[in-house]
Amino acid sequence: MKPRHKLFASLALISFAPAAGALAPPVRVADDEPAEEEREATEIEDYYFAVTGGDIYASGGEVLRGATLLAKNGKITHIGYDVEIPGVDYFQDMPEEDRNFLTETLDATGLRVYPGLVAISSSSLMGSSGDIADTANPFGQNLVLALASGITSTGSSRNVVKLKRYVEHDPPRDFDFSSILLGENTYSSLSWSGRSPSGKASLREKLSDAAEYQRAFRKWEKDVKKDKELKEPSKKGVDSSALAILKGEVRARFGADDRDDLLGIARLAQEFGFRPVIEGCREGWTVAAELGRAGASAIITPRTRRDKSENLVRPGGSSIENAAILHAAGIPIVIKTQSGGVNMGGIVGRDIIHLPVEAGFAVRGGLPEAAALDGITIEPARMLGIGHRVGSLAVGKDCDLIVTDGDVLHYQTFVQYAVVDGELAYDKEQELYYAHIRPRAQGEVAPQEKLDAGENLDDSDDDGEGDDGEGDDGDDEEDDDGEGDDEEGDDGEGDDGEGDDGEGDEGEEGGD
Repeated sequence: MKPRHKLFASLALISFAPAAGALAPPVRVADDEPAEEEREATEIEDYYFAVTGGDIYASGGEVLRGATLLAKNGKITHIGYDVEIPGVDYFQDMPEEDRNFLTETLDATGLRVYPGLVAISSSSLMGSSGDIADTANPFGQNLVLALASGITSTGSSRNVVKLKRYVEHDPPRDFDFSSILLGENTYSSLSWSGRSPSGKASLREKLSDAAEYQRAFRKWEKDVKKDKELKEPSKKGVDSSALAILKGEVRARFGADDRDDLLGIARLAQEFGFRPVIEGCREGWTVAAELGRAGASAIITPRTRRDKSENLVRPGGSSIENAAILHAAGIPIVIKTQSGGVNMGGIVGRDIIHLPVEAGFAVRGGLPEAAALDGITIEPARMLGIGHRVGSLAVGKDCDLIVTDGDVLHYQTFVQYAVVDGELAYDKEQELYYAHIRPRAQGEVAPQEKLDAGENLDDSDDDGEGDDGEGDDGDDEEDDDGEGDDEEGDDGEGDDGEGDDGEGDEGEEGGD
């Protein structure tokens, strides 16, 4: 029997706009009262959102099969089994007009529930520099596409924001721009390059001055207890950014790829006692141990590579195993795409809506799947200073999650629903972008063939063709001689390792 899938409201009157789901306060008039004398409904105080029956991927590889997640007013209150939902398991007999709460329930049976993805940086999604109320667009097309890829939070040029859409309510409500702001970026961008010796000397001088001030300040704090008239050391000439880095108030963020530059950053960090964030880190696999001892974190793009240059007598330095080697050295890995925007033309596939695909390439290079998932959820959240609110599914955190029809790292997987702050922000079937691709049949979970990242279809069902409609039609003779689907395999099914015709391996190499 095919798995059933439905979205229903357990208690409240729920209306779905084309963009997202909305809750309408239940107001009713008793039959024996005149229509013009409306009975005043109980004021709604609490909003509940429950996801039931799904496989919940909390964080760090922990999976709860067929579990329930319950949120109250946008915060997760329960995750597990035998979770009681207001209005479903109790208070179900209370008249709706007497209830001071609303409950929305999403049946995720046969689906997977992940934390909302966190993009370490982006552009043109939800605001930029300046006042967030002046730059954010809760109706934007790019916002919808980002939600469709599973992203619910992102860093921008200045702010860290949630991707919240305007949800229609009855009566209408103003959009709360303050609710999308998670904080400000906690970085100080620095430069350390062998091509700029003067820049390296200048940075070292700033850090030295800041360290000297810290020593003088600590001594003053100790001595002032004995002599109240001692003057506090002057900050004149001390770089404020360098001082904030040494105090741990912000993190130093470098852009570096070459081995020599990476070693220099690691030694500088150990000398002055701060933990650097290194973006790029292409040759980090060659000095992983040194970076690990320095407490570095890495922001990498697994598909970025540099071929050997004819002008340099040295290798290109790229390795698909870079993320795996850095992770093995204890370095937190954050995965980003080559482009932080949404590309609607030209060569696509490397913009921000392909963030899960980028993480999948890291898995191909040997990074554990749990670490790859962390690299697009909890690790960027921690790096942005919002790990206490988003990035994993845990009691007390914001109810930001996505519901998918397969492994989120697999390129065939679709995000079916995205929830932000306990409100449905995206439903694949209600949008024009992807609703026509492998649509959910009424009451069914799609696709029927669900794959994990890296899984070979030869190990799955005999038809081996997923949902592309070109699978086994029951012709045993064609399957036996391995000629049945040669044309289809050559036309683009090789990436999946489809069929048994011997063409799957060539397809995998081509997909690299």
